Amino acid sequence: MTGDSAPSIPTPAALKRPAGPPRPVAVGNEADSTPSPSMAFGRVESDGTVYLKAPDGEVKVGQYAAGSPEEGLAFFARKYDDLVVEIDLVTTRLADGRAKPDQASAVIARVREGLTERSFVGDVDALTRKVEAAEAELQAATVRQAEHRERLREETKAAREALVTEAESLSDSTTWKTTSERYSAIVEEWKALPRSDRSLEQELWKRLSAARAGFDKRRRAHFAQLDSQRKEALAAKREIIAKAEALAESTDWGPTTRALKKLMEEWKKAPRGSRSDEDKLWKRFKAAQDSFYSNMKAADAAKDAELAPNVEVKEALVVKAEGLLPIDESGDITDAKRQLRSIQDQWDKAGDLPRNERARLEGRLRKVEDALRKAEAKAWDRDDPEKRARAESTANAFTDALAKQEAELEDARSRGDERAIRKLQDSIESTRALLEAAQRIAQ
Repeated sequence: MTGDSAPSIPTPAALKRPAGPPRPVAVGNEADSTPSPSMAFGRVESDGTVYLKAPDGEVKVGQYAAGSPEEGLAFFARKYDDLVVEIDLVTTRLADGRAKPDQASAVIARVREGLTERSFVGDVDALTRKVEAAEAELQAATVRQAEHRERLREETKAAREALVTEAESLSDSTTWKTTSERYSAIVEEWKALPRSDRSLEQELWKRLSAARAGFDKRRRAHFAQLDSQRKEALAAKREIIAKAEALAESTDWGPTTRALKKLMEEWKKAPRGSRSDEDKLWKRFKAAQDSFYSNMKAADAAKDAELAPNVEVKEALVVKAEGLLPIDESGDITDAKRQLRSIQDQWDKAGDLPRNERARLEGRLRKVEDALRKAEAKAWDRDDPEKRARAESTANAFTDALAKQEAELEDARSRGDERAIRKLQDSIESTRALLEAAQRIAQ
């Protein structure tokens, strides 16, 4: 089939319906009994020649030789219906945003070409209006797509700039693990964003990469320094451990104990390594200490066992010393001093005590010694001639002051000066109390 110049006869293959979107009216083959409304816009002659009733006159669209004239008219009406379905579908898809403008443009062009060729039977004006409506919708969709692209570009730009700003803010971070994880997440978020402005993306990516590289450089330097410190710590503490292990079997208890304490101070001052290294090194160091202190404890226990007989001896001496109490501070304490000195001599000759008994027994003896010292001090204070002379001089001074105040009191009474009388009475009472105290000390 052809246009006005020569009628065309469709082959049987041309009768097959082309693949594409479904038509609103099912007239897909000759067995379809429902006529297409588009057939009203054409006529067919007995020889199968089909004409289109166009607004500007009849147009011969072709000749149908594969069936009856009515089937030929239906064939060319279906071609029109197919164009209507295509243009309606693309218009709808443009309106709801499901059609891409370039794809829709190809469909519209194909339908307009069919409209120009007029190798169909149908309402030309209606199809023209549909094509114009589709073109208008295409233009609107193109504008919407451009706006969408610009909006997407701005949103993508803002999102990338936010990622870059965050990346740059993290470049000085010292939370190494958390920040490294966040940088990895930032890169993944960057990749997930749609591509829009290549030059801008490259510029922003350089900033992000620079921030990340700066952080990575600092992180590597930090861990390199830690590794150096770790090696330094290992060397220092291994040296301390070697010294401690050399002392572990020593029996020179005092000096070795002081040496181990000094090594502990050095351990605390030494730089720290990793936790796993520290745990292993500390176990070795502590094992050396424990070995020494265990040996010393065993030696002390053996020594205490040897000294056990001395406990009974010194217990008896303490009981004898406590028998001197209480000491008469006002009497002669010479005999008590002599007896305590004898007990102290026997104490020294009896030998040392086990450690668990030492504080108890020595404390009891010390109480007796303290009581004797206090009694001796009070006796000395009592018999000190110089102190007594000072007390007598003080008593004499208070006696003179009291006599003077009593004379002044008599004078105030003769004058009737009540205020002076009250004041002198208070002074006399105070002076008399001081005088009595001074006399007691002097006696």
